[in-house]
Amino acid sequence: MDNDQFIDSVARRTGASAEQAAALARATLTTLAERIDGGEARDLADRLPEALRAYAFAPDESAEPFGLDVFVQRVGGRADVEPDLAQAGIRAVFDTIRDSIDAGDYDDVIAQLPAELWQVANPAPPYDR
Repeated sequence: MDNDQFIDSVARRTGASAEQAAALARATLTTLAERIDGGEARDLADRLPEALRAYAFAPDESAEPFGLDVFVQRVGGRADVEPDLAQAGIRAVFDTIRDSIDAGDYDDVIAQLPAELWQVANPAPPYDR
């Protein structure tokens, strides 16, 4: 998946403009990189489109412990959007990541998140009839 496809996926899933979707993707990846350990963040970055890789690099080797409320607050602030759109954007970015990388790699990322974040990072793909 290239950068345009990634952003288009986030835009389609949220109903946001391409500009907002790009901001949500960058903000979500930056916040995720803070929440998972540095090695896992680097592994994730290697699997993302080149234009988004820099946002997924962790500032520290150790994960910063925070929950869903802080995650949404940080994404909303970074993307300059309301909390509802921030949460929808987070879900859209996680769904896009899940669709674009191997299931095992996605599980490795999700395993480092607290259970309350699973409501936006559901490790199970959606059921399609």
